[in-house]
Amino acid sequence: MDQNPYKLFFVALFCLLILSPPVSCQLDYKFYDSTCPNLTYIVRKTVWSAIANDTRIAASLLRLHFHDCFVNGCDGSLLLDDTTTFTGEKNASPNKKSARGFEVIDTIKANLEKACPSTVSCADILTLVAREAVYLAGGQYFFWAVPLGRRDGTTASQSAANEQLPSPFEPLENITSKFTSKGLDIKDLVLLSGAHTIGFAQCFTFKPRLFDFAESGKPDPTLDVSLLQKLQSVCPNQADSDTTLAPLDPVTSDKFDNSYYTNLVNNSGLLQSDQALMGNNKTASLVTYYSKFPYYFSKDFGASMVKMANIGVLTGQSGEIRKNCRVVN
Repeated sequence: MDQNPYKLFFVALFCLLILSPPVSCQLDYKFYDSTCPNLTYIVRKTVWSAIANDTRIAASLLRLHFHDCFVNGCDGSLLLDDTTTFTGEKNASPNKKSARGFEVIDTIKANLEKACPSTVSCADILTLVAREAVYLAGGQYFFWAVPLGRRDGTTASQSAANEQLPSPFEPLENITSKFTSKGLDIKDLVLLSGAHTIGFAQCFTFKPRLFDFAESGKPDPTLDVSLLQKLQSVCPNQADSDTTLAPLDPVTSDKFDNSYYTNLVNNSGLLQSDQALMGNNKTASLVTYYSKFPYYFSKDFGASMVKMANIGVLTGQSGEIRKNCRVVN
């Protein structure tokens, strides 16, 4: 074994500066090359089939990855069902009756257990599924290399999910604080919010903007008038419309592109937490930049996804490789 102190120093320095926390030096872009060479093909085939049956599922799969990583790290904890020893994350407020796509993960895991038993973690599956969902919804420019080697956690926490996941009702300062607590910065916040270029939101998540913004009894004055009228017809001011869906990006709701940012520039963001990005000089500047340069959005989005995918990862002998993503071994 090479014990050259200068070499060891520079390896350590590389890990500190280039792969600084939350990125782990134990993750590897070729982690499964020999142990599960068909991994990417198996994941992509299943995700493609799921999107072919339901275009909304691309956004749902991407959201699963985000909601997993933001709660005590990317450890597949979101996938765990409740047990007698812990109440998991699936029924936390941000996930209950909204998190979906678990069956897709189950199918991928079952196929991988046949191809390479007890090898690929559920945490890595979530990471790959998110990448494939974006790639299949956005095209070749939305593809990035993913370092792998995460291991699965053995517990989950409903209270942690309620506390740590950003809410569409929170002010930008609170959301920013939650991102920075995970080692992410303002740029990552703006880029990862760009995931709202696909998918839908339930009316209750933005209805106050339509009828009683900031308890004023009036609509949000910053919301584009034509969009306001459309949303008021989709989401009338009554309880039975709370779960009705509206596209986060009404322009290209199924295509992963940069129109989310154009919408914000035009005061047409659906969620208040999204439109709030235009109320801060730093975030507004980034929004305007990505609305003008779609190539840089695709490039930088991938970088932020890799950064997020390394929050609090378990590697080495920590955690386990679950055989069933819903239960610990």
